Amino acid sequence: MLDTLNIKNLVVIEDLDIDFKSGMTVITGETGAGKSIIIQALGMIAGGRSDASLVRKGAQKAEISASFIFHSKSKVLSYLESQDLENDAECIVRRVILSDGKSRSYVNGRKVPLSVLSEVGSYLIDMHGQNEHQLLLRPSQHRILLDDYADAQTLCQEVNEIYNNYQKVKSKIDTLRNNHSLLSAQKELLVHQLDELQQAQLTTDELNTIEDEYKASINSTQLLEKISKILNSLNDEHGVNNLLIEGESVLDQSKEIDSRLEAIRELIAGAQLQVQEGIYDLTDYLSKISNQEDNSIALDQRITLLHDLGRKHNCQITELLDVQHTIEVKLDDLSADNLKLDSLVQELSHLESEYFVKSKTLSTRRLKASKALSKEVTNLMQNLGMPGSEIVFNLTFLEREVRLNGAEDIHILVKTNAGQDFKPLNKVASGGELSRVSLALSVSGSNTELTPTVIFDEVDVGISGSVAEIVGQMLKQLSDQYQIICVTHLAQVAAQGKEHLRVEKTQKNDKAYTTVVSLNREQRADEIARILGGIKITNKTRIAAEEMISSSS
Repeated sequence: MLDTLNIKNLVVIEDLDIDFKSGMTVITGETGAGKSIIIQALGMIAGGRSDASLVRKGAQKAEISASFIFHSKSKVLSYLESQDLENDAECIVRRVILSDGKSRSYVNGRKVPLSVLSEVGSYLIDMHGQNEHQLLLRPSQHRILLDDYADAQTLCQEVNEIYNNYQKVKSKIDTLRNNHSLLSAQKELLVHQLDELQQAQLTTDELNTIEDEYKASINSTQLLEKISKILNSLNDEHGVNNLLIEGESVLDQSKEIDSRLEAIRELIAGAQLQVQEGIYDLTDYLSKISNQEDNSIALDQRITLLHDLGRKHNCQITELLDVQHTIEVKLDDLSADNLKLDSLVQELSHLESEYFVKSKTLSTRRLKASKALSKEVTNLMQNLGMPGSEIVFNLTFLEREVRLNGAEDIHILVKTNAGQDFKPLNKVASGGELSRVSLALSVSGSNTELTPTVIFDEVDVGISGSVAEIVGQMLKQLSDQYQIICVTHLAQVAAQGKEHLRVEKTQKNDKAYTTVVSLNREQRADEIARILGGIKITNKTRIAAEEMISSSS
């Protein structure tokens, strides 16, 4: 339960400490005194939105802190332990809002993300605002109310997670299929291009030498003539080779006379060997040129084919093997896309099956909860001045498809008088009736195990007379199980409180200050008399107030 609340520099509140007790605490005060600021502070403690405009004028920051105590088996303790935030059976929550709009959150002295604060707050406080009856006009709220009652929020989130994954995979499949015709045409062209290159039986050696071979082939007659002439000058009877052989022989004999000629002889011998090697190579070259001349037609056809392939692929013929490899890689990628498509289709089928299993479980839980909640709220509405009224959480099961939030639409249908047909809530309920339906749902939907502190912020709007007294009694009865904090303008509700806090606002030096006073029995009577009679309190209104307090004891 909420033990203490401290608020500093929040709008009209400069520094305020409030102690809370178990049971039902009512909060009253003039309009504009600051009651809503207190409720807003509690909302921010529970992870609600903050704003720079909430910081008191002239202050650098606003600060809210609250202390909660709970039993050892509370779910909030389990969550705190999972986050290493536990502090025995106490939880101190603190929120700081800076003047630039930024905020910081702390749990048991440790700074935490707002998401963690929100999670902690969901275990500590259950807030029911004065405008919640307007939310009842939104169909999306009907599902939220039922899921809260059925404790199916986590299950619904799991269903939605599967739905989101399903949509992502489906989008990938659609993209691949939309490109399928284009990919098919592209693949057909690539297959044709690869077939041409493979039929050409390309090799690196050929691609690197065929240009030179072709030039030699078309100039073979001229080359034969010139090479033959060189060979004759090197290798005939009076050619260079024989002259070198004779010179080496003479020097070999002469070195016997002068040993200094040995070095020169070796040079001549080396030159002769090189000339001889040249003769061998030129002879071999002549043989090849002669063969190329015989194959000139085939060589011409071959290089023409390679140049045609080079023009098709906008490359040099030496790069054709690289082009072939690139095409092979592209075809492998296209084949991988087909395999990827098959894999995605299988994944989609798996997600679909998983969705229907999970959504069926969710539907079963919702259907069971809808019957119990409809009955419970209907019974409460009889006591709230709506005899003969009835409410139904109607589940419309849709065609078998993967959709957000499960396999059914959920709508609240109501009849406000016996004998009428069920109709949508926004078609038949007045403002006052909506308020009572909202209150009945608030009472039915509160979960003591998760949220030991329940806050009602003027949910009794539009209610008066005997119905208001019933509302007060209902909240008081609820306080046997919860800690109830109720902001109200109704004397009938305020009289039911175990504790009574009055919010007051004063002006000093052109600044507004809000304070909270814990009322004793006499002060309570004065406050309830004020609510009943306005500014001037008469003996009659005071006696009426005393009677209301006494009858509620």
